[in-house]
Amino acid sequence: MRSKNKLTGQQSFIEKARRAQIIASAIEVLAESGFANASLATIAKHAGISKGVISYHFAGKDELMEEVVNEVYTNITQYVLAKMEGLATAKQLLRTHILSVAEQMRGHRSRLLALGEIVHNLRTPEGKPRYGAHTNEELYQALEHIYRFGQGNGEFRDFDLRVMAITHQAAIDAMFAYWAVRPEHDLNAHARELADVFERAVT
Repeated sequence: MRSKNKLTGQQSFIEKARRAQIIASAIEVLAESGFANASLATIAKHAGISKGVISYHFAGKDELMEEVVNEVYTNITQYVLAKMEGLATAKQLLRTHILSVAEQMRGHRSRLLALGEIVHNLRTPEGKPRYGAHTNEELYQALEHIYRFGQGNGEFRDFDLRVMAITHQAAIDAMFAYWAVRPEHDLNAHARELADVFERAVT
């Protein structure tokens, strides 16, 4: 089991670096070999460490998988928010959100594939999917904020915010699902077309 002691200074830095190394290896193994073959032993071998080192940092495979998801979404969020910073209109925010999500993931295909493996395979103790629409509330609320802003300043027409947010996220998920199986597909062009569709849909 991992240590419960608080870590400071150099030791804390080393612990964080080790966790990051394990998560990075988990992503690569998931992307290359799939969820079923991403055992802690296989991930440890990829990272060049013992399985016990992983067990020190993570309670088990499920927790490690959840941390992979958190890592991927945190990176996406930070990238997208940086691209949105300083934008003044809802239309700019809407378009930038779609384009920047695609742009970020295009440079990290392994993360996308790993995320897909986890979302489709990780289960709760009750056997239900760990991830899905029931865990997308923060994503929906963030998109609703953009659409609400556009309605408030008159840029966007009247429509149901939640329906539009769900449709928006579903379209992005479908874009990535298609790219995952067809890597030759032009992801950036797809994103531009998708941004055009949503601009026309809301104005």
